Amino acid sequence: MNSQPTLSVIVVFHNMAREVPLTLFTLSAEYQRGVGSGDYEVIVLDAGSVTPLEENFVKSFGENFRLVRSPAAPSPVTAVNWATTLVRGEAIALCIDGARMLSPGILRHMLDAFKIWNDPLVATLAWHLGPKIQNESMLDGYDQAAEDALLDSVDWRADGYELFRISSLAGSSKYGWFGPLGESNCLAVRKETWARLGGLHEGFVSPGGGLVNLDFYREACRQLEPLVILLGEGTFHQFHGGVATNVPSKDHPWTNFSGEYERIRGKTLAVEEKAATYLGSVPPQALGFLEFSATKAREARGNP
Repeated sequence: MNSQPTLSVIVVFHNMAREVPLTLFTLSAEYQRGVGSGDYEVIVLDAGSVTPLEENFVKSFGENFRLVRSPAAPSPVTAVNWATTLVRGEAIALCIDGARMLSPGILRHMLDAFKIWNDPLVATLAWHLGPKIQNESMLDGYDQAAEDALLDSVDWRADGYELFRISSLAGSSKYGWFGPLGESNCLAVRKETWARLGGLHEGFVSPGGGLVNLDFYREACRQLEPLVILLGEGTFHQFHGGVATNVPSKDHPWTNFSGEYERIRGKTLAVEEKAATYLGSVPPQALGFLEFSATKAREARGNP
């Protein structure tokens, strides 16, 4: 491509053959609304998959998609930082977990945010496909086959907001749009801001990066203004056997992950309380989550 994209999206995959085509479709100009392929690029980072992704397959989602590969490693942190040196855009969006499908307004609103604000942190909330967070729903038999049937129950390819109908808020987003976030699984900053923040801290070597995504979000919240939350948008986690999202709660590696964080930062991880600015609109399919978010915000203020 000859045009210079404004936004570079880095999406990371490791052994996600089933999930890759769904995620990449939700990043395509065919699915995303109000953007063209010249507005953004998608850097597909295959982090040492046993069966590597193929260039022709990645390109089939758009001329603005390109594949890069890194060696297999427990943590993708070093590979992500390397991938950021390859971007052509003025801003970087990171999806560190490639198993997350996007709602169709995310990229347009990210582009709008960088037109409006000089140095924002643009963040999205997260949902899990299924009736509950997947750490719990898997105990009731939820698996990839159940998820395939669930996805077939709505026409999400024609209208990605249908994904809200078959999803539940992730633990990191449990307070909804108006409460504090633990992390954002699709966030964006300017390229020079990424460099100023130092990228992802390479001390996070635990499988999947441990709490590195939470760490980057927290540090960015502390240093950037404003925090822009995309209202009515989100990511939707696919069931893929993830090291943290798809294990029973009793087996969650949180203790090891938080120990690594404390060794690196010298303190206990705390959710960053930061006032947010909102950009976007709420589709009909997400009105229930809007009501839930407002209720949680009233409760937090002592007004149930």
